[in-house]
Amino acid sequence: MSQLEAQEFAPAPAERRGLARDQVQLLVATDRGITHTRFHRLDEHLELGDIVVVNNSATVAAAVDAVSDRHGPVVLHLATPLDDATWVVEVRRPPDAARAVLDARAGDRIDLVGGAAHLQLIEPYPAPGSSPTGTGNRLWRASMTGDLTAAVRRLGRPIAYGYLDARYPLTDYQTVFGHRPGSAEMPSAGRPFSPDLVTRLVAKGVLVAPITLHTGVSSQEAGEFPQAERFEVPRSTAAAVNAARAAGGRVIAVGTTVTRALESAVDVGRDGATVVARSGWTSRIISPAEPPLVTDGLVTGWHDPEASHLMLVEAVAGAGLTRRAYTAASASGYLWHEFGDSCLLLPGSGRSQGKSR
Repeated sequence: MSQLEAQEFAPAPAERRGLARDQVQLLVATDRGITHTRFHRLDEHLELGDIVVVNNSATVAAAVDAVSDRHGPVVLHLATPLDDATWVVEVRRPPDAARAVLDARAGDRIDLVGGAAHLQLIEPYPAPGSSPTGTGNRLWRASMTGDLTAAVRRLGRPIAYGYLDARYPLTDYQTVFGHRPGSAEMPSAGRPFSPDLVTRLVAKGVLVAPITLHTGVSSQEAGEFPQAERFEVPRSTAAAVNAARAAGGRVIAVGTTVTRALESAVDVGRDGATVVARSGWTSRIISPAEPPLVTDGLVTGWHDPEASHLMLVEAVAGAGLTRRAYTAASASGYLWHEFGDSCLLLPGSGRSQGKSR
């Protein structure tokens, strides 16, 4: 999709642009055509018996100003804590974190502003020489000294990039579902949902069920795969998804995070694909070569061409439908990225019929 050059990034949250969060544009793409509407009318495109699976991870303040012993002032993104008490971090250029620092080295020392905590880069993450583009290592495993939690509570802010017109508070980066803190970046596909819309979905007979996936940083370079992320699919959600599929309902994932978590909790037996309760780390890469088994549709924002998230979208919706949706969105001035407009992709015109895909 490299020919799509007309993307316009949303510069601010919808509410800061004079819209309710559920008033952003919604493009509905099915095999029957493209529909342009508003997100608060999402319920009109779902049916009794469908299940909408959402991410209940809440966004944390994961960006902090720091000073590198070799690069001077930097912006540090805290992607995720690892089980061995080290962290996955990304070092970016100040002041707006528009570009990654790609010439960092093992042993570099980085001090948080104010000296409350320090870190030392250990090795590229997930492994030495892991950069797929050959342009340098973007993510690093780092050791920490000092009270990082207290320092970030005092100094931290939401991760943001240069296309925003201002810095916005952490409350603007939360969804109505988020109550388990842990995401370095907002699970943004769920942001346009409002309590009123959720109520109307449930009243219509559309079930809403949660998973948890704590996101890492999403600023992947072209060709770079997403990092491993912590997730949990609870027993109640697994049972609800299986029941909906058995009754012919569609499984609609709200975001690539939900798709990744659900598909990481699938067991395949003689009777087909079944969702089970599962938690831990997932490295699942969903692609047209390794397609989803239980996800029938997707609510998502708009992703940059060549991003790994777009590969997942194509795996769910198919390359043709995805291309038609992106072409229509570009032509109609839809806004990209975390505060932008939305898309509902519903490949196929029939019900799930409880079959594995």
